[in-house]
Parts: sequence; C-alpha cells; structure tokens
Amino acid sequence: MIIKKLLYFYDYHQTMKTLILRLIWVLIGSSVAITLALWITQANSPLLLASLGGTTLFLFILTTAPAAQPRAVFGAHLISSLVGILAYQLFGDAFWVYIIALVITIGLLLMMRCVHPPAGANPLIMIQAHASFIHLGITVMVGVGVIFLVAFIWSRVGFGVRKYPVSWTQPSPPSLNWSIWDI
Repeated sequence: MIIKKLLYFYDYHQTMKTLILRLIWVLIGSSVAITLALWITQANSPLLLASLGGTTLFLFILTTAPAAQPRAVFGAHLISSLVGILAYQLFGDAFWVYIIALVITIGLLLMMRCVHPPAGANPLIMIQAHASFIHLGITVMVGVGVIFLVAFIWSRVGFGVRKYPVSWTQPSPPSLNWSIWDI
C-alpha cells in the first residue's frame, strides 16, 4: 500500500515536471515567434498583426490540428487578407462592408478547405486599418512566414516527438461535413 502510494506520488511529479517543461518550451517558442514577426514586419499598428497571435497559438500548441497545417495557415491568411483589402479598396469601410467581407471570407475558406480560425479576423483588420496590397505581403505573409519558420525549427530542436508540420497539404476542415449537417 505504501509502495503503491509512493509510486503514484513519483509518477505524478514526473508528469508535472514534464508538463511544466513543455509549457516553458512552448511559451519561449511562442515569444520568439511573435516577437520576430512584429520586429521583422515593422508594422505601424499591432492591429495589423492581431490575428498572428492566434496563429502562434495554433502552431505551437495545436500543432497537429488540420487548421495548423501550412495549407490552412498560409491559404487562410492570404485569402482573408485579400478579401479585406479588396473590400476596403472597392467599397470603403462602411459597416455592411465588414459583414460582406467576413461572409465572403468564410465561404471561400470553406470551399477551398483552408480554414484557419485566427485568419477569420483578417478581413475586419484590413478594412479597419484601411490596408493596401502592400500590407498583404509585407505585414501579413511575412508575419505568417516568420511564425511558421520558428515553429518549424522549434519543433525540431525541442524534446517532443512530433515535428511541425504534420502534413503540408492537409485540408481544413478535413471533411465536407461542416457545422451541423452530414453529407
């Protein structure tokens, strides 16, 4: 009985030690990624990179999720930012433009199966910031690229068994069963 309790106590502390080390590793990697992204892009406003905080979470914590794979990450940021920029350039920043841009973005991401939830904010951010096409390349895609590169390297120098990315082309969502419907 006492030996069993001691073994349980030992296993518990080993598990906690491992969890704490993982947490520290993820927090350091996330800090490096978002700091480099903000520094390299020299964004005028952190609002332009707000969705990259969510991307950092996906790439460092939800590493194996379909929405964290390169197809979803790069595709969703590119598409959603482009929709926001086009919407602003064509129609301005009226309230209805935000709604239409977001709905179009959701539809495109689902149809192209490259859903990455943090990128869903990009059309709203691009309209709010009155962004131009230069923001798409310099701010958004460079920022995403930096975070991706840090996650790629970080997963290979760490002590974990999984490497990022799990799949370069995995669709997100993985099936056509969206929301509450079955096909």
